Amino acid sequence: MVPRFFTAMPIPTPFHTRTQALCTSMFWKDWAGYYAVRSFDTCHEREYYAVRHAVGLFDVSPLFKYDVRGEGAMALLSRVMTRDISKLRPGRVTYCCWCDDDGKVMDDGTVSNLGDDHYRVTAAEPTYGWLCRNARGLPVEITETTDDIGSLALQGPTSRALLSEIVADTKKPIEKLRFFRLLKATIAGHPVIISRTGYTGDLGYEVWVSREHALDVWDQIYAAGRRHGLVPAGLDALDVTRIEAGFIMNGVDYQSAHHCLIESRKCSPFELGLGWTVDLDRPGFNGQAALRRELANGSTWATVGLELDWDEYEAHFTEFGLPPHVSSSAWRTSIPLYAPRRGGRVNGRQIGYATSGAWSPLLKKNLAIATIEPKFQVPGTRIRIEVTVEHERRSVAATVRETPFFNPPRKRA
Repeated sequence: MVPRFFTAMPIPTPFHTRTQALCTSMFWKDWAGYYAVRSFDTCHEREYYAVRHAVGLFDVSPLFKYDVRGEGAMALLSRVMTRDISKLRPGRVTYCCWCDDDGKVMDDGTVSNLGDDHYRVTAAEPTYGWLCRNARGLPVEITETTDDIGSLALQGPTSRALLSEIVADTKKPIEKLRFFRLLKATIAGHPVIISRTGYTGDLGYEVWVSREHALDVWDQIYAAGRRHGLVPAGLDALDVTRIEAGFIMNGVDYQSAHHCLIESRKCSPFELGLGWTVDLDRPGFNGQAALRRELANGSTWATVGLELDWDEYEAHFTEFGLPPHVSSSAWRTSIPLYAPRRGGRVNGRQIGYATSGAWSPLLKKNLAIATIEPKFQVPGTRIRIEVTVEHERRSVAATVRETPFFNPPRKRA
C-alpha cells in the first residue's frame, strides 16, 4: 500500500488512467490524498443530469476502507458504532456514525457484513488507529484496504439495467437486490462486490473491486453504459445531488470531534439529524452515557433543510438593476441565520448558520443544509438567511423543510 500521507502530491486511484483520459476540463482536486475529478467537462451540468435521468459513473475509491475480521469483529464494531452491529446480517449494509466518549461525532460512514466474521467499514477520514485502540484484547484483525480496492458508484435511473447486462455468477439477479443490501458477483470475469448504496439519493449501486482488476471492470461498465446514457461524473455533480438528497458531509456540515479546537464546534448524532442511527438500549458503546443524557435533557442544535424564498431573493437584485445570481456549483460556506423580525430589513438575533447549499436544477429551488436552534426546526417555520447583493448585506426568507428534498420512489424500489 502506498503511504499516502507522506507523498508531496496526490496519488492515482485504481481507475486514474481512465478518468485522466476523459477529464478534458483538467479540473482536479485532492480527495484524501488521491487525484479526484471535479468535473470532466468545463461545467458539471451534463454529469448532474446524467445522474438524474440516466446514469453517472463516479470514482469513489478515495473513501477510506477498513476490513475487520475475526471472532471479535462484531463485538468491536458494536462497541464503537452508534448502531448495534450485532443485528447486521450477512449481505447487508448499514449507515452509521461513531462518537467519542462525550457522544460527539468523529465520522460517519457505512458498515457491510460480508459474511464469515468479515466486515468492511467506509469512512471519510483515517480511522485505522482509532479502530485498533478500541480493539485491544479482542480476537480481531483490522486491515486498511483503501489503496487495494477500487470503488465505483453507478447512480441514476438506468444503473440497474446497465448492471443487469454485465453482472454474472451471482445467486441473485441485480433486479432483486434490495436497498442497502450487497451481493458477490463477477464483472469482466473478475470478482466484485456490488452494494445498493450511494451518495446521490437516487437509484444507485457501488462496485468494489481489487486494484489489479479495476481497469477491466471500468472498461466493461463504460462500454455497456453507452446504451444506457452513462456519463463519467465528478465531485461537483456529486455535491449538488447530495444536497438534494439532504446528506451531510464531514468537514462541511459538521466537524469531526477529532479536529475541533473548541467544544462548541462539536456535534452529536441527535444534533446532526442522525438520531435514527443510535441504538441506545443495548450493551455499552462509545458515548452511550452522554447520548442518554442528551436525549433526556435536549440538544443544543438541530440540522435542517432550508428552501430560500426565490421572489424575495430576486427582488434584492432587481433593486440594483441586476439579474439574480445563482452558482451552478454547490457552496460550502458558513452563512448566518436569523430569527424573523417584523418590518424592514432588520434581522432578529442569530439562531444558527447554513453550512452548504445549491441551486437544484431539477427541483428549481434554492436549497441549503443548516444548523439551527431546535425550537426553529419544525418544517414550515420561516426564518431569514443572510445574502450579499452588490456588496451589501441583506437577508431573505427561508422555510425549514424536511429532507431529503429529492426522494424518488426508484431509490428504494
